[in-house]
Amino acid sequence: MFSEKTPRASSVERSGPPSLGEPNLKADLEVADDAGLQRHLRARHLQFIAIGGTVGTGLFLGTSSALSEAGPVGALIAFIFIGTVVYSVMTSLGEMATYIPVAGSFTAYATRFAHPSFGFAMGWTYWFSWSVTYALELVAAGLIIQYWDSGLNVGIFIAVFWVVFTALNFLPVRWFGEIEMWFSMIKVVTIVGWLIFAVCINAGVGDEGYLGFKYWESPGPFVEHIVPGSVGKFVGFWATLVIAGFSFQGAELVGIGAGEAHDPRRSVPRAIRNTFWGIFVLFVATVFFIGTLVPSNDPALLNESKNANASPLVIAAKRAGVDILPDIINAVLLTAVLSAANSNVYSGSRVLIALAEGGVAPKFLTKTNSHGTPYYAVGITASIGLLAFLNLSADGGKVFDWLLNIIAVAGFVTWSGICVCHLRFMAALRAQGIDRSTLPYTAPLQPYLAWYGLFFTFLILLTNGFTVFIDWDTSSFFASYVSLVLFVVLFVGHKLITKSHHVRLVDVDLVKGRIEL
Repeated sequence: MFSEKTPRASSVERSGPPSLGEPNLKADLEVADDAGLQRHLRARHLQFIAIGGTVGTGLFLGTSSALSEAGPVGALIAFIFIGTVVYSVMTSLGEMATYIPVAGSFTAYATRFAHPSFGFAMGWTYWFSWSVTYALELVAAGLIIQYWDSGLNVGIFIAVFWVVFTALNFLPVRWFGEIEMWFSMIKVVTIVGWLIFAVCINAGVGDEGYLGFKYWESPGPFVEHIVPGSVGKFVGFWATLVIAGFSFQGAELVGIGAGEAHDPRRSVPRAIRNTFWGIFVLFVATVFFIGTLVPSNDPALLNESKNANASPLVIAAKRAGVDILPDIINAVLLTAVLSAANSNVYSGSRVLIALAEGGVAPKFLTKTNSHGTPYYAVGITASIGLLAFLNLSADGGKVFDWLLNIIAVAGFVTWSGICVCHLRFMAALRAQGIDRSTLPYTAPLQPYLAWYGLFFTFLILLTNGFTVFIDWDTSSFFASYVSLVLFVVLFVGHKLITKSHHVRLVDVDLVKGRIEL
């Protein structure tokens, strides 16, 4: 499935331009080629950075909406389906990131393999989405703490957490990787513990006795959403795809860290494999048990709070009569949000480096200190997190909500772009006479998986706001499509200003950043 091959020096003849040259066979594996970054991230670090950016409010809180809108079976199918899409994206990314492990990975690939304007639009959209998400997580952390004392000022916690997690990102990358690993471990252990708890409750330990698949029978496996009948059930399922997609977003962060990976030919495929299957199993198992413990018509699922009260994991515990668990879940939810915030700054700063290396951001952003930390990129990315204070003003909440709408479907834009990059990468290999079998890692079922991922991510992008056409809401319409509009504006604007053209397959740079053993 994920085949790793013995690395070897390239002996393939190419038909590409002579200017590309042959890579240095003695490249230093400890120092990255990208702007002075150092290759100190191990496979476990890459894996947990991705888990840290993925497992957060989407799983702990977003599953409430998924269950209430699609029902237990509808939500389960939606998460499994999105999981297959993520698999196609992750394997596509793995082949490129193992062969050319550079900082920012897919944002750099978009410029090199497809079109400079495509890379510009994809990179800046992705950077803005993660930097604004940093602000979101800081606000969420404050709201979660208010669960214990509603009189506390959220602004204090925004300030404290901003200083702490910005400072963590200035540490040497190996320290950052270790800290993020332990943060993420807390979430993984908690979810596994909750799954064991769920099995016990379902078997009859709780106040409600044996449950089995009781709630799959009544109120039923699917929910009619907006419109009645079978059409309404499909509407609920399709609306939940966006929720599931938002929950899975962040898995691609494995590729962002490839430019700092130690021995990327081994660590990147291993990290991608473990990250995907780890996240997929945790997500699907959690959604499955939520659907067996909580009925889809439970009024608590419609709770709009941002703390543990809105989590179906907590709702399940309360229905079972376990009063202590909500406090534990809220504490873990806090660590989940803070871990995600930590990953947000890291990923955003590395995307800025890729943009600077590609000539579409100031070159000074590539500067690093003696530990390989890109301090300018980290500082600028972290500064966007100060937008969190907008949430404290009278009208700032509206501005903040619009900023968040920009990132709502930005992940699907990124996933579509990764699939496009991989299709171009494979075509460039053919055009330059490079056999894919010589690559250190080859993605399975290609190019079919890449086309599969591209088709469905693009389809979801176009239809993610389809419910507004059933029950029209102008504000919701713009909220659903502002990310796509932003991408198009950036692409067209860059192309008109720079007069750039697509990259010919024989001119695709398959050497820069490549490491040979």
